[in-house]
Amino acid sequence: MNLSDNTISTLFFDLDGTLTDPREGITRCIQYGLEQVGRPFPRQEKLVKYIGPPLRWTFPDLLGTDDAELVDAAIRHYRQRYADVGLFENVIYDGIPELLSALHGDGFKLYVVTSKPTIYAERIVRHFGLDPYFDATFGPELNGRFDDKTELVAHILCERDLQPGRTVMIGDRASDIAAGQANGTRTLAVTYGFGSLEELTAVGSDTICHRPAEIGETVRDPSRWK
Repeated sequence: MNLSDNTISTLFFDLDGTLTDPREGITRCIQYGLEQVGRPFPRQEKLVKYIGPPLRWTFPDLLGTDDAELVDAAIRHYRQRYADVGLFENVIYDGIPELLSALHGDGFKLYVVTSKPTIYAERIVRHFGLDPYFDATFGPELNGRFDDKTELVAHILCERDLQPGRTVMIGDRASDIAAGQANGTRTLAVTYGFGSLEELTAVGSDTICHRPAEIGETVRDPSRWK
């Protein structure tokens, strides 16, 4: 791939809602976390909106409290089930392996950039056989460092010495797009995940794709970028 100064060369892929559909595992684990601390839990369909944000933001809302001890207990129970069961209650979106194989073959640098802790994200990427396509997988630490995706993206750009203008942040939620924008990357929103078209339009993503195959077409087409 011949690169000019402004040619896209690096792609940051969100995980949940962009590469895989973790709906079953995450919602069941949230229910389990709430149940284990003695709280009632919503039906799974009511919990879909919590897929994406860090658990330290999710459980205070669901518990209706900022009590750190209670929130930490719910997170521990969530992670207990997630590490053994929930992590694999997950399916890869149709077309993702083919997309990643083609992009990798074309010379793009690919990274997973997720709000899921790295220790879990790496297992999922390996489970689906996607690890050969990615240079690295980045997420928060279990202690909460890099829960803020804007901070995470800044860290990766610095650590890997990447040029923001030649990097695209790809994700399904407004927080993904906002994190890229705050760090000067280009942004691509996908509508097949958990963010609504209204949410993604409002945040002002550079471009929007409705299926995985469109991502490849878009990053190769200079006319699609502002």
